[in-house]
Amino acid sequence: MSCEPTEVPPAEDIDIPAIREKYRQERDKRLRRDGQKQYAQPVDDLADNYAGDPHMPVEPRDALSEEIDVAVLGAGFSGILAGVQLRKAGISNFRTIDHAGDFGGVWYWNRYPGIQCDNDAYCYLPLLEEMGHMPAKKFDDGPDIFDYCRKIATRFGLYENALFHTMVSSLRWDDDIKRWRISTDRGDEIRARFVIMANGLLNIPKLPEIPGIHDFKGSMFHTARWDYDYTGGDWRNPVLDKLADKRVALVGTGATAIQAVPYLGRYAKQFYLLQRTPSTVDKRYNTPTDPAWVESLQPGWQKARQDNFHRAAMERFLPGDSDLVCDFWTELSRNLAAELEAEGWPELTPEEYMARRELMDYRVMERLRRRVESIVEDRDTAEALKPWYRFLCKRPLSNEDYYETFNRPNVELIDVSASQGIEAMTEKGFIAHGVEYDIDCMIFASGFEVTSDLDRRWGIEVIEGRDGLSIYDDWANGYKTLHGMMSHGFPNQFYVGYYQGGLYATTTEQYNRQNQHIAYIIKEALERGATHVEPSLDAQNQWLSHLRETAIDNSDFVRECTPSYFNNEGEKQVDGEGHETYRFYLGEPYGPGWVAFQQLLQDWRDKGDLDGLVLEFTGR
Repeated sequence: MSCEPTEVPPAEDIDIPAIREKYRQERDKRLRRDGQKQYAQPVDDLADNYAGDPHMPVEPRDALSEEIDVAVLGAGFSGILAGVQLRKAGISNFRTIDHAGDFGGVWYWNRYPGIQCDNDAYCYLPLLEEMGHMPAKKFDDGPDIFDYCRKIATRFGLYENALFHTMVSSLRWDDDIKRWRISTDRGDEIRARFVIMANGLLNIPKLPEIPGIHDFKGSMFHTARWDYDYTGGDWRNPVLDKLADKRVALVGTGATAIQAVPYLGRYAKQFYLLQRTPSTVDKRYNTPTDPAWVESLQPGWQKARQDNFHRAAMERFLPGDSDLVCDFWTELSRNLAAELEAEGWPELTPEEYMARRELMDYRVMERLRRRVESIVEDRDTAEALKPWYRFLCKRPLSNEDYYETFNRPNVELIDVSASQGIEAMTEKGFIAHGVEYDIDCMIFASGFEVTSDLDRRWGIEVIEGRDGLSIYDDWANGYKTLHGMMSHGFPNQFYVGYYQGGLYATTTEQYNRQNQHIAYIIKEALERGATHVEPSLDAQNQWLSHLRETAIDNSDFVRECTPSYFNNEGEKQVDGEGHETYRFYLGEPYGPGWVAFQQLLQDWRDKGDLDGLVLEFTGR
């Protein structure tokens, strides 16, 4: 694919005020008073489906009672990279604990047909140069990513002390022994000096709260627990031949659905896609890895590519930049950079630049809507599939076969935006627009607990720090951390993910750098003989003040977006100061940016005094 600017409609061909009003109307009709409560955790007859593991049998074992230095909670990429960085810091007395049967996290659980990473694999897969690994193509397949997770875990000896098929039920800090008491569903009592919360974003499935969902007599499952015994095939060979005589419905049109829909349309006797909000779906251009390109790469190529992607996706291209990633994620920056270059790179204020970017946003979205028209033959279906919102209001996607699927005679799109979802389920199927549709199988591509309440996201019943302080209570009105990785009142506990700190376009590299910082603190505490370490309240408050003083206000953008997990289904919150806020799934990013945040952390480490942290020692 030649990395040239895409052909987008000229600005004078677009009625932006009319489109902005259309965006508002489409958003408003999808807003629900119940917000995040429209999704439920699996209960009753559905609970076993999601608590169990369809991929590997649970092996019986004796309960453990032991003391360790570090417990890493989570075996996805954030947990894997925690283990890698602990090993590099010379720390070996740790366990990785996860309710899955192996390493992989989202790439372990999700085995639906067509699963691929929708980010450039040369950026997304961590440690490529160190591992001597190269993805087979630009957007790597799920099975290959899972295999790579296991490859890293093997290389760094993470299997040695891993506890799989183990769900943590409670974490309690015991000030008498200066350790975290970890209880699990296997009866374990583990006393860990340090705990790294590496439990990820995409690990707890959620279901739509549909009246009558438990009345349905057919097959029913979430895409994160795909039932190949029912559909036929397997994730490495998704020939769903058992659906040839089945009527199948799928709820959801996000990243998972876009990849699974072509397979369901191809194999099912009748397939219904139930859509509330359409996604943007561009052409994928999933090219095989070019051996000549691989041979041309110089040491440090992955970091250079990741930084280039970050500027394109999260910030802006600079004069002299070329788009190394060149896909739908980088289109806005690529197009705008070409225009600015043609103008001689004029000096623009941040406000002027954002205005230009917003205009390009409208033009790109109009291109994507016209793409729907060019492929989908039925006019009503095409209209329903058009996305009416700003580019990053929903995760941008790509697929070669998604829109073409709706030209099949056995495929029907049922748009439920006006009714804000399915009206009900019955013994035989579902009701939409007052009509009952008989089906044999209902599949939910309804996502995960990404921006819901913290206890639902983490799935741990009790987390109590000093003096029984619940983190769920302490963070009820917003995160309270130092650098996004530690919190006052919760000694020796660390957080990996989107909280309060530097935000990087390549998620796995963000996790890697967070774990590098965490491993440094743990190593220093152990070498200094500290029993525990935590931020002082003053240091934490100073960080929160600095974070908010330097924050970029994106509340208008988040508020105006169509409801999705990106903005907590459009649900308003009230922060500790009484201000209305909208929870953004990326937490509270550091306003000055990723580079500034990494320099801040490096300067902090170089000082060597663990500034802002309180260390306690035995006998003091």
